[in-house]
Amino acid sequence: MKHLLLSLISALLLSIAWPTYGIPFFLFFALVPLLMMEHDLTLFSKNKKTTWRVFGLAYLTFTVWNAVTTGWLYGSRNPDGSHSLMAVLFPVLINALLYTVVFTLYHWYKKKQGTYWGLAFLIALWMAFEKFHLEWEFSWPWLNLGNAFAQYPKLIQWYDTFGATGGSLWVLSINVFIFYTLRIWQAGRQRKALIKNSLILGLGIFLPMGISLIRYSQFDHKPTGEINVLMLQPDLDPYQEKYQKDSLQILNELLQLAEQNATGNIDFYIAPETAIPGRGSISETGLQQSLLIQEIQNFLASKKHAVFLTGLSSHRLFTQEADAPKNAYAIAENLWVESYNSAIQISSSTRPEVYHKGKLVPGVEIFPYMTLLKPLLGEAMLNFGGTIASLGTDQERKVFRSPYNTAKAAPVICYESIYGEFTADYVKNGANFLAIMTNDSWWGVSQGHKQLLAYAQLRAIETRREIARAANSGISAHINALGEIEADTFYGDQTALPAKIKLYEQKTFYVRAGDLLSRFCIFALGFLLFYPLVKKLQKKNLFRSH
Repeated sequence: MKHLLLSLISALLLSIAWPTYGIPFFLFFALVPLLMMEHDLTLFSKNKKTTWRVFGLAYLTFTVWNAVTTGWLYGSRNPDGSHSLMAVLFPVLINALLYTVVFTLYHWYKKKQGTYWGLAFLIALWMAFEKFHLEWEFSWPWLNLGNAFAQYPKLIQWYDTFGATGGSLWVLSINVFIFYTLRIWQAGRQRKALIKNSLILGLGIFLPMGISLIRYSQFDHKPTGEINVLMLQPDLDPYQEKYQKDSLQILNELLQLAEQNATGNIDFYIAPETAIPGRGSISETGLQQSLLIQEIQNFLASKKHAVFLTGLSSHRLFTQEADAPKNAYAIAENLWVESYNSAIQISSSTRPEVYHKGKLVPGVEIFPYMTLLKPLLGEAMLNFGGTIASLGTDQERKVFRSPYNTAKAAPVICYESIYGEFTADYVKNGANFLAIMTNDSWWGVSQGHKQLLAYAQLRAIETRREIARAANSGISAHINALGEIEADTFYGDQTALPAKIKLYEQKTFYVRAGDLLSRFCIFALGFLLFYPLVKKLQKKNLFRSH
């Protein structure tokens, strides 16, 4: 019961630390009860085979944490309109399993190499796992620890140097040091050591916050310009209405929303992810002939120096299999198609520019490791509202430059805004503001869209770029370069949000270096894995020489 209670306390602390309802301060000691459970089992359990017990209790902790913080995934719908149980069970149970494997490997390493080396191994392994979770095809970095501070931008201004992954290292180090301090106290009951470690602990927690508050108050990045942006927020049901309404009707309602809410000269109209065409998609080889694109150009003809940036469902056709990309699929004899979740910039004076979303939602936009898993799963994923194909992607982060002013927009599409280093690549390529286009209505009124908005605040700090965020159903928002929400809308409203977006050209250390601390931890992990092996071989050779 003691070990079960410790596991549940960790689960509770992790859960109540999470945005948007939580207080991230709890995260600094959320893992300590779990570490205490593992240590107690390892040292004092009569059953020497403790690995499975540690595994089971850790899995309980991480399952509860995942379920509480991402249980809103249940709001996703199956093709028949029912709630998708698979949409929540798969990510919750599998993600919890991955965290449990990390913790169990720590338990194994600690038994072999001792507590101190084990704790270093835990930090390095967890950081390596978070970096891996940002990169592979089952990517789901929603619960990376550094994300928890998203709604407290004044305390994390140093993310422009080390990013949200630096926040993860901060949290892990504090948890490990608290556990270390408790172990020192249990072993020797030395008051002097406790006071010293408590002072170090306080410094570790509050010094980064203090530096952040100073940097916040002294923020001196000078904008190089300012543009007027109107973020359009339709309220379109993504399951039924989007596919039943006529595409021209959807577009006309969007343009009417723009017309009714525009005051003065607008430089950028920004519409949400896949705002057009509604049902189906638009061929990229015929963009100039598309009636929808022509309607937008006609709308812009009467607007002085305005650009329209919107989400778009698009596709390309190929008549030769050899020319078709790997994600293309056959739709007829000698005809292949590759589909995209895209962003398009339209003006009345230049040809449309298109960018294809680079980070796809696993199971919905991408069939992870298709060649391996599709023979096993067949069309089972389709039955649960997923996909049996993968969308095409762009390998480079494109930047849309206005033909009328110095604005250079990063067309960040929905899920992409979770990824720090990925988003920084837009800025590397010249973007001076971030235009996030998203559809937040998949999960209804839940924590899902609120958390996604909060994570955008992290991207603003990391890149020091202002954000114009247009969302179907909401929440649309203007976020400044300090990560603060200047203005936002209500979820479920059909409205538009005007904003004056400042343009910045400076590149932060994080933009230039990316997830540097994660890479250092991966290097440290390699050392921690191979150094004991080298020592063992050296001892063996020494024994043989004697």
